[in-house]
Amino acid sequence: MIASESFPLPVSDTANRKNMLLLIQLRWIAVIGQIVTIAVVESGLGVALPLRAMALVLAALVLLNLASYAWLRGRQAVSSAALLTALLLDVLALTAQLWLSGGATNPFIALYLLQVTLGAILLDTRATWGIVLLSCLCFAGLTEFYRPLALSAPLASDIFGLHIAGMLVCFALDGALLVVFVTRITRNLRERDAHLAALKQHAVEEDHIVRMGLLATGAAHELGTPLASLSVILGDWHRMPAIAEDADMAQEVEEMQVALKRCKSIVTGILMAAGEARGEAPAVTTVNSFLDEIVADWRMGRSMPGLFCSNDFGDDMAIVSDSALKQVLFNVLDNAYEASPGWIQFAAERQDEMLVLRVSDAGPGFAPEMLAQFGKPYQSSKGKLGGGLGLFLVVNVVRKLGGFVRARNRAGGGAVVTLSLPLSALAIGGRARVLAPVH
Repeated sequence: MIASESFPLPVSDTANRKNMLLLIQLRWIAVIGQIVTIAVVESGLGVALPLRAMALVLAALVLLNLASYAWLRGRQAVSSAALLTALLLDVLALTAQLWLSGGATNPFIALYLLQVTLGAILLDTRATWGIVLLSCLCFAGLTEFYRPLALSAPLASDIFGLHIAGMLVCFALDGALLVVFVTRITRNLRERDAHLAALKQHAVEEDHIVRMGLLATGAAHELGTPLASLSVILGDWHRMPAIAEDADMAQEVEEMQVALKRCKSIVTGILMAAGEARGEAPAVTTVNSFLDEIVADWRMGRSMPGLFCSNDFGDDMAIVSDSALKQVLFNVLDNAYEASPGWIQFAAERQDEMLVLRVSDAGPGFAPEMLAQFGKPYQSSKGKLGGGLGLFLVVNVVRKLGGFVRARNRAGGGAVVTLSLPLSALAIGGRARVLAPVH
């Protein structure tokens, strides 16, 4: 399936917002974990802690989270500087709690590594080294400046065993948090990379379209003069007595004039699509009239008695006639005609606010690798130089209109190409206007 995509914001901004939400979640876990740890140490181990000061640090973390939620509300773009600020504040909050509970002797001092690891994943090299420097300075400061823990005699007699037990708890907590949050952050970054790859692919496709448009308009300008000369010559031939009296030759000249008229119409259509035709205004029509015109014009230039049409659109609607969309449908019908000269079905229907057009054929269908690369330039099973550009333009024109294209193989043989277009993109002034039925 080829679907339309929009990119309202730089993908790095949306990824940063998701990562900021993860840091906020981590801070809530830190608040809960510190409350549980303080309760166990104070009540279970009987160690006196400065509860009021430690509660102030916890209250500051809660207020920081609430302020972060308020700051993020209605904001989609988050800078890397905001992530750096959040991590720096977390390092300072951890330092404050460690200063109140034993400093560098506290086994939970290893939690600095969690902040450093998150910084290495989320930030650039310079900002990460800033986190490392601050963590090292805080660690060094806590070796000299801290509030010692007042341990009871039983605990003081086995202080090394107590320290080892605390390190085990800290290691388990640090490892679990790293696995959970690094996994989620990595997923966000993968989504960002995939989005960037899609943007790059779209830029390449846009470049193809621009170059093809320049080539097409240049060719149209160059063909104008010889086509005009041929039209004059055929008009002179048609009036020559020798040809006018020969029924077969007169018929052949007339067929040549019809073919030449179609060529001139194609050239005019190219220039109109490029905005270079003079005195041409967008034509107002209706959905049903537009579809009837497409079928009639396509049949005019091709001998195709096996084209079967069905229109289940329902109440008609006023739209602007889009020459690019018309050429898109011609391309799809031409591809179906090449694959299945004996039978083609063109069906139209309305699904909610979408115009759905299906072109089915009874040909060999799409190869699996073609379905996987459907709509990519130069992906064709015809073996012709430059093949695959028709479907490439189909997909991109429909995507520009806000729709999408799907291709699949029919169970009984053949293929189906489905174009889904939002009616708002075709309606006059961007709003659907239903015409009252004529009784």
